[in-house]
Amino acid sequence: MPVTREVRARSIALVKLEGAEAGDLQLAAARAVRAHGGGGTLAWALDETLPIATYRQVSAVVEGAVLGGYDPGRWKSSAPRPGVDRFVVCGADQDEERLRGLAKHAELTARWTNVARELVDGPPNFVTPAGLAERAASLPGVSVEVIDPAAAGLRALAAVGGASAQAPKLIVLRYEPAGAPERPLLAFVGKAVTFDAGGYFLKAQSDIVRQKGDMAGGAAVLGALGAIAELELPLTVIGVIPACENMVGADAIRPTDVVTTAAGLTVEVTNPDAEGRLILADALWYARRKGATHVIDLATLTGAMRAGMGDLYGGVFSNDKSWSDAVVAAGNAVGDLAWAWPLHPRYRRLLESRVADLRNTSGRPYGYPITAAAFLEHFAGEGPWAHVDMLGPALLDDDRGDALGAGASGYGVRMLVEITSRMAAALRRGAHEAARQAGARSMQSFNRKQESDDD
Repeated sequence: MPVTREVRARSIALVKLEGAEAGDLQLAAARAVRAHGGGGTLAWALDETLPIATYRQVSAVVEGAVLGGYDPGRWKSSAPRPGVDRFVVCGADQDEERLRGLAKHAELTARWTNVARELVDGPPNFVTPAGLAERAASLPGVSVEVIDPAAAGLRALAAVGGASAQAPKLIVLRYEPAGAPERPLLAFVGKAVTFDAGGYFLKAQSDIVRQKGDMAGGAAVLGALGAIAELELPLTVIGVIPACENMVGADAIRPTDVVTTAAGLTVEVTNPDAEGRLILADALWYARRKGATHVIDLATLTGAMRAGMGDLYGGVFSNDKSWSDAVVAAGNAVGDLAWAWPLHPRYRRLLESRVADLRNTSGRPYGYPITAAAFLEHFAGEGPWAHVDMLGPALLDDDRGDALGAGASGYGVRMLVEITSRMAAALRRGAHEAARQAGARSMQSFNRKQESDDD
């Protein structure tokens, strides 16, 4: 709507709020950015009448504005529509420095979420294993190593990618800030099948057209490492991304082939379209070999997860309840919604094989996400591990009515950044408490010395 001269703005946008939650503000900001276009500045006035704390309003509208400004059309031949040049939040009269820090954190995390979205939306003839490695190499503050799986003994990853003209790769990212403690060492493992034809279990037409998104876990790990490095969080974090294509060809895995994993366990491949767990097996082993104390893997692993949970939640499986609770809480706090699933030891019997140490699928028409997680648990090693099956929310067929719209969501980036931020904060609190206790002990020692001298 046009305005008079009393207001220094060309127009005012009235944006409907669907409710009075932070997510509703995030959606409203995204809608405002999409509607604005044409460059220039968009100013957002905070509303003190809303039952939402000012700091939550700031985080929500900044994140919504950045997510709403994402444009998936970079592959179009026409020039992209100009977006908003500046997004300004107005009306924060108190604690401005803290609010500025929150706005920066929200902008940064949303921006790296958009990096993951761009990778998942990208066509598979561009976002190949080599293309993903090239994008990883451009991350500031992160060292990157690209490993040939065959040469490194990662035989499951090499076998899955063996039928493709695009060579498989293990992409290892490492963020190691100065002064970071040796422990904990976080490892994020992301499945990156840059195109999944299903191998000899060729996917149906309705499903195969979505398979460029089968690398969303790897994209999330890449985006999270970029954000963590830019935030300069004081923890060592490694990202392990097994990247390949799962194609049909003379060198493709045949049903009932036996593959030896990097961990030494042999796997009877009863389903070549259950390839994600094979490449994750090698990647999880590699992460533990590099000293990881806490591990999270993210994967678009089972269609049954999407069938059961829809496009909103990822399912979390873990060998450690405290770690599972921490991952779920971190995801839910930032919008990467997650729900804990069971992982009872008895599910392992469904993966027993007569000819190998285990098989990659149960062959039963039930429990698909759980038996997939049970398979991965064989390779998770000692220490806390969580598996996030994110097939539902990774690539959205429909607009869910939030700031993301249809297409790639960048699921997992915000979750991983949040869990790292929480662990870093816990370490800082522990260091402060240890220093306080040490100071108290020193003062007690000093007082005793003084009393002794007085005697």
